[in-house]
Amino acid sequence: MENEIRDFILYLHEEKKTSVNTELSYKRDLQKLQSFLSGQGIEDVGRITETSLNSYVLYLEKNQFAPATVSRHIAAVKAFFHFMLKKGMVSEDVTERLKAPKIEKKAPEVLTVEEAARLLEQPGKDAPKDIRDKAMLELLYATGIRVSELISLKLSDLNLRLGYIICRDGMKERAVPFGNKAKEALTLYLKEAREQLTKGNEGDTLFVNCSGKPMSRQGFWKLIKIYARKAGIEADITPHTLRHSFAAHLVENGADLHSVQEMMGHSDISSTQVYANRNGNQLRNVYQRTHPRSR
Repeated sequence: MENEIRDFILYLHEEKKTSVNTELSYKRDLQKLQSFLSGQGIEDVGRITETSLNSYVLYLEKNQFAPATVSRHIAAVKAFFHFMLKKGMVSEDVTERLKAPKIEKKAPEVLTVEEAARLLEQPGKDAPKDIRDKAMLELLYATGIRVSELISLKLSDLNLRLGYIICRDGMKERAVPFGNKAKEALTLYLKEAREQLTKGNEGDTLFVNCSGKPMSRQGFWKLIKIYARKAGIEADITPHTLRHSFAAHLVENGADLHSVQEMMGHSDISSTQVYANRNGNQLRNVYQRTHPRSR
């Protein structure tokens, strides 16, 4: 099965042009399946049956994997078998009747506009590190990009004059605009802080740590936790909270879903729809609380 997984990942990379993160996710999930089947004495893909796959799903559920995680594993297995069937590696698709558990879509955790403003005001104004942090937070909230996209940005991806960045996910790229606050923070960072942090080393990475190397996800995660505490925000926020807040605040102020979808880089409009649903629920709650004939 190891060879088939390798061929599948190569197919995703070369033909489907998927992102590195997607490929790693598929690989991890399929290797977990391989390990489980090996424990059942199944080494050959031709011996995998509907029953053995159902046993695997049951194993995941018994080990208390979240429904979303189980669904992701099932999606990986289905994609893997579709590939093998297409390439003639198997004669039938035994995943056809494999069903994913029902997942309740939770409303995304978002900050209020006031909380977002408090968070963005936390970094200091003088130290290079603080100036960098301010620029990163402002850009994240201004664009709604993923933290992985934020730390991967190159100087060449930034157009300060026109106010947009280029984000890349695998072979796909999108242009995302940003406003004056982010532009001011980025201008200050490039003018007064970045060179001190890079210590004169050449490189195209936009945001660097205090050693002059690219910022890490973990490093930025810690920063946002510290600033959230300083801002008096009680919710356990993550970098993704700013992404959700960006989208929610746009929708609340009348942005159309297709524009938000494009800026967020969502491949499916249903992923963006949750922000409209959230907005609708808020309006309904306000109506029920305040209209004299709502009860």
